[in-house]
Amino acid sequence: MIFITGATGFVGSAVLRKLIERGHEVRAMVRPASDRRNLDGLAVEVVEGDLTEPATLRSALKGCRGLFHVAADYRLWAPDPAPMFKANVEGTRAIMLAAADAGVERIVYTSSVATLGLLPGDQASDEETPVGFENMIGPYKQSKFLAEAEVRELADSEGLAVVIVNPSMPLGPRDIKPTPTGRMIVEAASGKMPAYVDTGLNVVHVDDVAEGHLLAFDKGQVGERYILGGENLSLKQILSTIAGITGGKAPGLRIPHNLIMPVAVVAEAWTRLTGGGEPFVTVDGLRMAKKKMYFSHQKAARALGYAPRPAAKALQDAVRWFRENGYLD
Repeated sequence: MIFITGATGFVGSAVLRKLIERGHEVRAMVRPASDRRNLDGLAVEVVEGDLTEPATLRSALKGCRGLFHVAADYRLWAPDPAPMFKANVEGTRAIMLAAADAGVERIVYTSSVATLGLLPGDQASDEETPVGFENMIGPYKQSKFLAEAEVRELADSEGLAVVIVNPSMPLGPRDIKPTPTGRMIVEAASGKMPAYVDTGLNVVHVDDVAEGHLLAFDKGQVGERYILGGENLSLKQILSTIAGITGGKAPGLRIPHNLIMPVAVVAEAWTRLTGGGEPFVTVDGLRMAKKKMYFSHQKAARALGYAPRPAAKALQDAVRWFRENGYLD
């Protein structure tokens, strides 16, 4: 039996489908109030639990030989960051300890490239690029950095057989929330991004990220981490590709980061005042965009046989899914 967290989410549901395709029996832990559409029609045992309630974890893991801990609070802005740290850091520690108690034999922990260092210009970072907590911008990156450190510490102290994977910017079907990156695709495909900033991202298909998880489970070296990425593209290239898919017009206006910063400050203040969702532009998001977030997946390619498809396919599948499911105007 394989245990998975985050199966109702974007990356987790893709990992769940891969596990089922391979013939694994899977038990998925979901919160009582979770949107379970991504589980519809799947042969999976569902148990209710919560990472922030450790008492729910031990019994849920009983009898499981493997764990995929994919769940995370992924937001680029939060009016109160405390719940994010509780879920991502304390929740990760809790489920690792529960896995140790349950005798789980093999664990794949889903971290993020957000925990890795960045290099100047168009250089691609890898798993060994130097970085420290002081380089983490915003509560999401900070919480994931601390969570990965917890996993490493517990692997040593509890003898857990953990392999860490660091996905980049996954795109594709079933982003029901959608994630912050998914919202960017929706905005661009709807023609609501008339301008762009000079930044870059590593784009990968969510199903390739899922395949990378299973490769890490089967072939990954305990204690190692592997970037599950795809192609490095500038934001201008991403938006041009989306325009080609939709038949729309790619934005031609590049705006300096510092010119948009006052807009982000006002957007965050307005969101706090009104109690709305995440602002359409955030201060931390702009601070991160000042560097191109380019990464190399060559270690995963060599060690695991990881081979992602072209980024254009990820963008195409994402736009198609959002269109077919009513997200696009």
